[in-house]
Amino acid sequence: MRTAIIGAGSFGTALARLLGQKGYSVRIWGREADVREAIAVRHENPRFLPGILLPETVVPVEDPAEAVRDAELVVAATPSHVARQVFGPLAPHLPPETPIVTISKGIEEETFLLPTEVLESVLPERYHPYLAALSGPSFAREVAEEKPTAVTIASKWDRTAQFVQEAFSTSYFRPYTSTDVVGVQLGGALKNVLAIAAGIIEGLEAGLNARAALITRGLAEMVRLATARGASARTLSGLSGMGDLVLTCTGDLSRNRTVGIELGRGRKLGDILASLGHVAEGVKTARSAWEMAQKLGVEVPITEQVYRILYEEKDPRVAAKELMARTLKPEFR
Repeated sequence: MRTAIIGAGSFGTALARLLGQKGYSVRIWGREADVREAIAVRHENPRFLPGILLPETVVPVEDPAEAVRDAELVVAATPSHVARQVFGPLAPHLPPETPIVTISKGIEEETFLLPTEVLESVLPERYHPYLAALSGPSFAREVAEEKPTAVTIASKWDRTAQFVQEAFSTSYFRPYTSTDVVGVQLGGALKNVLAIAAGIIEGLEAGLNARAALITRGLAEMVRLATARGASARTLSGLSGMGDLVLTCTGDLSRNRTVGIELGRGRKLGDILASLGHVAEGVKTARSAWEMAQKLGVEVPITEQVYRILYEEKDPRVAAKELMARTLKPEFR
């Protein structure tokens, strides 16, 4: 199968390796010239996934239009906030009836569109049935190291979801399918915000009880906001909801959790992001999620406090105290 990966970050590179190991022809495009050169010469992406050898079937290209030419599967692996500017110009070059699966996890600022909805807004309608989203608990390094991983593939059209499912299925990578495109993507986006909150709890040395409470009440927020957006509550109890939430709130490989830990220790956001070297999607998503919740009239107290810490420099200790001092109420309404 001829496949194209648009975006050479850590997860895009890990999936390029997976597809290449299956014997597929993989053309990968990334913005960074040094990344493309390293993949071509050393078969490695030292900037985003160091130490992982890529098969020779993975070939970097300088032009994204060249990557998608004649592709039978396209993976949209750019950060969510640049998907529009990358895929808009690509529309004339995409082959018809080719599945396009996005692995981005975010909510577009101002429009509140999810990654597949951004693609729908820039691609002709004939491409829409072939759009899918991949989400779930899947650190890129562990996928590249062939550690057992399960994810969800969501598409409005079962045939598209099943095609993508079969394309990615390996002995260590198990995809399930879903038709809840909104729920799968919102789970993947919102858990990044809550992972920052979990990191803040750890940075404050607030304890394991607090982290467990944060994860549980965070899931309640995810369900409220996702169902208000039209998702199924059941989806948020699955891989792309609870599964991804637990992973990013507890795993040492989580960039969003790392941001939160450093915030809890008193470091400034700008300094943290400068030293991180990777995109932490939850930083941008916190603003989008908080503004979307206000628009929909949904109560999201944890997300609100993360937003205020990130964008209003609120003291994390004050934010934690305010969450604990909220009006007492039943756990379930």
